[in-house]
Amino acid sequence: MKNFLLFFNLLKKNKFNIKNKKKLITFVGKLNRSKGYDIFGKAIIKILSNFKDWKASVVGDEARDKIYFDHKNLKIHGFLEHKKVLRIYENTSIAVVCSRWDEPFGRTSLEASSSGCAVIISNKGGLPETITNGIILKDLSAKSLYKEIKKLIIDKRKRETLQKSSYKNFYLTNKFVSDLIDECRSEKLNDFKIFNVNKNKKLRILHVTNFNERYDGRLFFNTGRRLNNGFIRLGHSILEFSDRDILRYYKNFKDFRGSKSLNDKLKKTCYNYKPDLLILGHADSIFPETLSDLKDDYPSLKISQWFLDPLNKKGPDYQRNKDRVLDKAQFIDCNFLTTSPDVLKFLPKNNENFYIPNPSDSSFEVLENFRKSCNMDVFFALSHGVHRGILKSGKFDERALFIQKLMNVTNNIKFDIYGLKQVQPIWADHYFKTISNSKMGLNLSRGEPIKYYSSDRITQIIGNGLVTLIDEKTGYRDFFNDDEMVFYKNINDLSEKIQRIAKDEKLRKLIGKKGKQKYLRYFNSTLVADYIVNKTLNIKNKKKYLWDK
Repeated sequence: MKNFLLFFNLLKKNKFNIKNKKKLITFVGKLNRSKGYDIFGKAIIKILSNFKDWKASVVGDEARDKIYFDHKNLKIHGFLEHKKVLRIYENTSIAVVCSRWDEPFGRTSLEASSSGCAVIISNKGGLPETITNGIILKDLSAKSLYKEIKKLIIDKRKRETLQKSSYKNFYLTNKFVSDLIDECRSEKLNDFKIFNVNKNKKLRILHVTNFNERYDGRLFFNTGRRLNNGFIRLGHSILEFSDRDILRYYKNFKDFRGSKSLNDKLKKTCYNYKPDLLILGHADSIFPETLSDLKDDYPSLKISQWFLDPLNKKGPDYQRNKDRVLDKAQFIDCNFLTTSPDVLKFLPKNNENFYIPNPSDSSFEVLENFRKSCNMDVFFALSHGVHRGILKSGKFDERALFIQKLMNVTNNIKFDIYGLKQVQPIWADHYFKTISNSKMGLNLSRGEPIKYYSSDRITQIIGNGLVTLIDEKTGYRDFFNDDEMVFYKNINDLSEKIQRIAKDEKLRKLIGKKGKQKYLRYFNSTLVADYIVNKTLNIKNKKKYLWDK
């Protein structure tokens, strides 16, 4: 019995009358190097200059990769609806699909063949499978393409023979593929008496985020790796794609930022890995056009993104963070945010938007401060950017004022503070060794509190058994009780609660223990990963998530 079957794209044959064919050469696709538009452009300008009675049409656009060609007989239509593209193919004599990258199958060459065009293609990926009669370029260059177009222009008999054969022998029709599906269905139904969709399928997940390889483990304990652990525990296959490392390693004089190389590499990775689910985490350098191409090439591919940064109008970088969320919204199936979506009015209605907590992980949060005596009372650390790693001179952070006021009104309390007054921030193992000596941790994020938002420091505080001090305006009382977290109204209220807990070891250990146990039970990386998969793929189950109200 076969393990799998491959079904091709299918089409209805387009109208074909050789008398309608004009002296027209057509290119359809993204106007970038991946699709070989630069090769086509160089060849076609020379063709139009040498054969003045021929014209060329280009259908497509490209916002990022600016490649421009101009000739009086060259018409660039931009993006057109599908019906208009097919009408152009009806009049086209020669169609060119000269992609550099390995096309999974190639719908444009398929449509050109079904319209009776003489098709010239590159020998990339699945393109040769889309034509029955055509020309395959042995050398992918403007010179080679020019020669092949020239031959077809000069030899009318050869050109018309290719056109007729291409149309006559085109077999990937609706009926052909639907017959294959019917045959497969009958075979499988004979093998199995019960036919159910398997909701427990193990997926291939391509996870695109910053895995911080270049920082030598300093930023290992991040959300991307936490989620990876969750996907793996669920039994899925995970391929890590560290976008910012790739940007750094691949940039050159022709691609100064490395962004073109990054997006091309993502396409190639998808071609080889064939993911069921593409998950983006702060992947700002992935072009929307790249996701558009992937959606075209893999119609069943689902794409989601998670986003951790603050989205409060009165918080830091609001407009920038908002733009980052919306940048690829057209091609995103689901957004997962650490701010409650119901207070974010800018979110597009065509997306599914969900809240997720910062995920804890039992392999990361290994301390149990509630079991031991600690020398320090309150721990807090900030930084001027995780990638910078050190304080930036002249940079202002409003949390410094809050901390200073808190220390001024809170007597006889030992504060262990990092990232302020020239005390550099701490990372990785140094961070864990430091918090292991503190009773309480202040969960203070930048900007005014907004519903459910917290930075990922909350997992490191509550997950390691420290008493978590958090502003009640974050709404975390929806999830935790007063014996699991400590909620404060203002600095004076916070000061009083710190002093009370510092004196009462039994209370401190009780809150630290119950907080850790609840957070790791209900907000762990496996549950958050499961939630992302189920919501993105619209899988219905009876499982309830504490945060999914």
